[in-house]
Amino acid sequence: MAGKIFDLIILNGRPAAGKSEVLDYLKKVPLAERIERFHVGEFAEFDDFPILWERFEDDDIYTQYGKERLISNTEFTYQGQHLKGYVFKDKFFWNYLIRRLCLNYDKVLRDDPRYHTTTTALFEFSRGSEHGGFRMAYDHLDDSILARACTLYINCSWEESLRKNRRRYNPNKPDSILEHALEDKKLEMLYKGSDWADFSAANPDHLLVKGKKVPFAILQNEPEITDQPDKLGPALELALNKLWKLHTAR
Repeated sequence: MAGKIFDLIILNGRPAAGKSEVLDYLKKVPLAERIERFHVGEFAEFDDFPILWERFEDDDIYTQYGKERLISNTEFTYQGQHLKGYVFKDKFFWNYLIRRLCLNYDKVLRDDPRYHTTTTALFEFSRGSEHGGFRMAYDHLDDSILARACTLYINCSWEESLRKNRRRYNPNKPDSILEHALEDKKLEMLYKGSDWADFSAANPDHLLVKGKKVPFAILQNEPEITDQPDKLGPALELALNKLWKLHTAR
């Protein structure tokens, strides 16, 4: 597979933009077809949401024993309203999540230096301007990751993100990859503002991060196609083949 697959794809977009649905779709494509059409090999996900949610659960366990929450609060104030919901005490924790993804990835490469002869790693995260945006998140990625990474951005508006966030909400599975959602006001506070347009504006094909060029392509998901495999497949193939050309050219 070496020379036929991406080493590492960073999957970005607003919450509920369709990132998890894209990964779910790719998982279901047979390996040989996935390599031929999408240049994605064996599958490995590096998603910051499970890390984030476990920290909330850790704090819940602490409070059960009368101890102080370490990382999160369960209430917040936004636009003069006092609201319930998990939030980080320190915005630095958004950067911690990126460093945690890097560390998890580094350990995989340490244990298997030939990892990328068969496997494509997929980093998945969203970032809003309120907590530093995509620019800050990329600044905390290792240089070695930036040197081999490509980015697929799934594009939808804030209004579409809000609609789909409401649709997927399952209060019984707040830890679920495909069914977790944020309260409307919390989503607005954290994600209505996005720096993606500004972050990607300098070059139509590459993100500029710490002096390095990271190839990127955009998958348009408004009107929604991630719920329609017959439309998602061709659109995703087009976007990833564009990204593959940029990747091999560098």
